[in-house]
Amino acid sequence: MKKLFCGIFFLFLGVLQAQDWQVNYNEALALAKEENKPIILVFSGSDWCAPCIRLKRHILDSEEFKDYAASHYILYNADFPRRKKNQLPEELMNTNKSLAEKYNPKGHFPLVVVLDNQESVLGEAGFYAKPSPEEYLALLNSFVE
Repeated sequence: MKKLFCGIFFLFLGVLQAQDWQVNYNEALALAKEENKPIILVFSGSDWCAPCIRLKRHILDSEEFKDYAASHYILYNADFPRRKKNQLPEELMNTNKSLAEKYNPKGHFPLVVVLDNQESVLGEAGFYAKPSPEEYLALLNSFVE
């Protein structure tokens, strides 16, 4: 019983943390409109792009970023994995390709695009050498102000 309770607890905890990142762009957009928040749209190659992996590890997964973003932004990751075992469902891949055509036509990875809730681009950022989460948030916030 104790193992079952622990398993359910950790599953619930994982779901809570995963909820910060929207898994459907249209739902992310609707939520951005409903909550009057900008969208952080991240273009990444989660299984092949070293700078993308560093951005995720050092910035996006940091407690500072997650805490701040949860109350100020709607988050969506347009991922483009290459390994067969990491492939996304076709519908999600098509959504990400469509977003890339519109917001990342040059195919830069990683690329972080800040959109208003009407899908207008407010600013773009890549990943540069060793920014702190606070510095990166300040950069993203400068696009919104």
